[in-house]
Amino acid sequence: MKRDLATTILKDIHRKIVLIAGPRQCGKTTLSKMLSDDFTYLNYDNDSDRNDIDKKLWDRKKKLLILDEIHKKAKWKTWLKGIYDVEGLKPQIIATGSARMDTFRKVGDSMAGRYFLFNLHPLDLKELSEFEPNFNLENAFQKLMTVGGFPEPYFNGQLGYYKRWKKSHLDIILRQDLISLEKVTNIVGIENLIRLLRTRVGSTISYANLAQDLSVDPKTVKNWISILESLFIIFRITPYSKKIRESLQKAPKIYFYDTGQVDGDEGARLENLVACALHKRLQFLQDAEGEETSLHFLRTKKGQEIDFCVLINKIPKSLIEVKLSDDQWSKTFSLFNKYFPEVKKIQLVGEIKKEKTLDQFSEIRSAAKWLTKINLQG
Repeated sequence: MKRDLATTILKDIHRKIVLIAGPRQCGKTTLSKMLSDDFTYLNYDNDSDRNDIDKKLWDRKKKLLILDEIHKKAKWKTWLKGIYDVEGLKPQIIATGSARMDTFRKVGDSMAGRYFLFNLHPLDLKELSEFEPNFNLENAFQKLMTVGGFPEPYFNGQLGYYKRWKKSHLDIILRQDLISLEKVTNIVGIENLIRLLRTRVGSTISYANLAQDLSVDPKTVKNWISILESLFIIFRITPYSKKIRESLQKAPKIYFYDTGQVDGDEGARLENLVACALHKRLQFLQDAEGEETSLHFLRTKKGQEIDFCVLINKIPKSLIEVKLSDDQWSKTFSLFNKYFPEVKKIQLVGEIKKEKTLDQFSEIRSAAKWLTKINLQG
């Protein structure tokens, strides 16, 4: 199945080194190999390949060099910079990693001007509707809600298989990737943190409360959450407070890249599914089109909340509220309307009887249908 980043990467690959970051097993290697039928593939996790990488032993006559999991090499950015500066793009280079390749603090040189970074996400309804053969919206929606969007369990489609895959997937990340990148000894503590976060998707979190539950310091919890973000297990969104009186200003919300990880009701899973789709689309606009994007939520100190606030180039573009089955217009929108009078307001409903357009800026939509055609710039 083709991925939506492929076209853009092919336009850029002859100009710069292409870095592809994203969660482990989200399809980075498969995507890279799809881009050419003339490539050398080297994986830094493989002993033999690691030796070839360190000694720069590969076929310069091949069109493409794929360096998988290269972020695990010490000072990998400085190393790539040297290759680019001396050899150029002969062959073209794709480097992938399952930890944040743009922010990891051990990377050394910034490689400014020498690369384009792309973030690959798990599958979502928009990508599936465009590229999956025999796409069926209802089936795809239910599978994403149950087993998430990682390609292997999604295409298998069986809940039992997904449960086994989920456990081994997380074990590999925490007991291999984490240990190789961070000096963390309390793996059990991080596992317990993940269990707690799975039950709090869609709710604001308190570092102090989590620390109390885990019997650790709040700074430790905050550091662990940052590590889980860098490993693409979770992502964090913060409240948008500009010009809003009585807004909550610090406590974030946490979502999982794998919707199947959510331990809650169908409403929490749906909100996580929408969060993943919004996060993915905003990163695509950032990576492929150079837009400045961010995802937030609105919440007052009294607890009044809108699930998502989408910003493009620092301008609020849409407010999005997610409901499992309530297709009556949320009164919460009116509380924030004076701050966002001409901003699109969309209520997404999982189980909807009838879609509605209330006015120029307000509409109630089927969550599944809207996510197949998600457009955050319109």
